[in-house]
Amino acid sequence: MQHPGNTPQAPARHQRPAQPTGRNAASLKYDLLTALGSFACAGDKHLQRLTLRFITLIVARYNWQTDELSLGQREMAALWSVDERTVKRDVARLRAMGWLHIARPAARGRVAVHGLGIAAILAATRPAWAQVGPDFADRMAGPAPQVATAPPATNIISFPAGPPPETAGLWPRARAVLQAEHPAPFAAWMAGLLAAPSGPGELRLTAPSRFVATFVATHHLAQIEAIARRLDPSVRRVLIGVA
Repeated sequence: MQHPGNTPQAPARHQRPAQPTGRNAASLKYDLLTALGSFACAGDKHLQRLTLRFITLIVARYNWQTDELSLGQREMAALWSVDERTVKRDVARLRAMGWLHIARPAARGRVAVHGLGIAAILAATRPAWAQVGPDFADRMAGPAPQVATAPPATNIISFPAGPPPETAGLWPRARAVLQAEHPAPFAAWMAGLLAAPSGPGELRLTAPSRFVATFVATHHLAQIEAIARRLDPSVRRVLIGVA
């Protein structure tokens, strides 16, 4: 616990991750948890379970004042009632989504310290804000929640950040339909996909990481294929690779 008079010196601004500041910082904490919950409810069971574990981790162990989450894999496994292999896998997913980032790597006798990727959480949950209510959406979109966006670390993938989307071809049209019909999973997993050179009867897409490619191919390929065929009946298959 941080005591008055012993406040550590804040690191340089460019080293700090995005975090809530200012007069509305306290309410932003609850707004973020609300956005995460609504976002999860619109997703599939895998996204719901991952988000529930993430929310539990925040509520139980995240320090909002220092932007630090310091908890070992064994303690996370006990908190989530899972084994340590599951913890390792889910933490890797949260890092890939940009929701967690490593503030200090693990060392001998010391667990890794994570920070919260608030900018990535806001970007991913934006499609779910309207489901909470127009007042909530206006509050989250307005200037009141003061969130400083930090430059992304090289080992973090944030969604829907990425290269500007293409403006011509089948995939841009399919993207628009996916975003309209499946906003939550699109924002979390499909917004970062890019079109790749494709042969006759196929649509090739690339993901920013192997983990994302595998997750999309396992859980969202059927949605992408159905919409691609709706727009272009000649499409026989959709392939997901790694950029």
